[in-house]
Amino acid sequence: MLILRALSLMALLFAGQAMAQDKPLTALESGLTAQGWEAVGRIDLGDSGFCTGALISERLVLTAAHCLFDRDTGARYDDASIVFRAGWRNGRAVAEGRVLRSVVHPDYRVTPMATEATVINDLALLELVHPITNRGVIPFAVREKPARGDTVAVVSYARGRHEAPSLQDQCRVLDSRAEGLIYMTCSVDFGASGSPVFSMESGRAQIVSVVSAKGMSQGGAYVGEVSFGVALGPKLDLLRDALDARDQRFIQAPARSGTTFQPRRMTGDGGARFLRP
Repeated sequence: MLILRALSLMALLFAGQAMAQDKPLTALESGLTAQGWEAVGRIDLGDSGFCTGALISERLVLTAAHCLFDRDTGARYDDASIVFRAGWRNGRAVAEGRVLRSVVHPDYRVTPMATEATVINDLALLELVHPITNRGVIPFAVREKPARGDTVAVVSYARGRHEAPSLQDQCRVLDSRAEGLIYMTCSVDFGASGSPVFSMESGRAQIVSVVSAKGMSQGGAYVGEVSFGVALGPKLDLLRDALDARDQRFIQAPARSGTTFQPRRMTGDGGARFLRP
């Protein structure tokens, strides 16, 4: 995941926000605590790193587009080298599947640092070779986006906790832009790219965004680390249609050209790499 630096307008965006208390992360290390979250999984990118993703159907995994590109070169990972491990916990997955095809938003551009323009299109779908039909692994429903002031939850893998997911079941949406950029107080770290952001209305978990980047608010009513996500809705519909139509624009987004590609941040342990235990 890329680091999005704090923007000067953040102080204005966050002014007047209620200072409700966010909840800390809870490790989902046992079968009991992980129950209901098994469709969230770790996405292993060959031997180079990992991201987080979630099943939205038996064969489709939702994640961030930038996860599919090498942090050093900007080159696209070979789909055959990507494995989704549903409910990965302490060396075992509830179910896992290799990737047949991956599609990214056609307006996504590979850049060394995140900007608003990259975050709003930082969305990808992975189609698995075989559907995951294991009992208990129930794909999540999706909703277009959260609203400003909503309470949301995030389940993620990240640096120092890549062997079991963690849940933050209460953080806040600071702003939800019309173009699809979501600002949140949710806690994210290296490896949390692609993590699903959930609405818990009526006690049902529905994905409303995908984590793309993190930054810092340095003024206004909220000061501290913030996370950034992308809205779903029409953007996700576009990816589904592309899979059905085998649209090549989505299957291979252009790599960055020009100056030397700088190392990525926020995917795996300090970049796209992490050490296996």
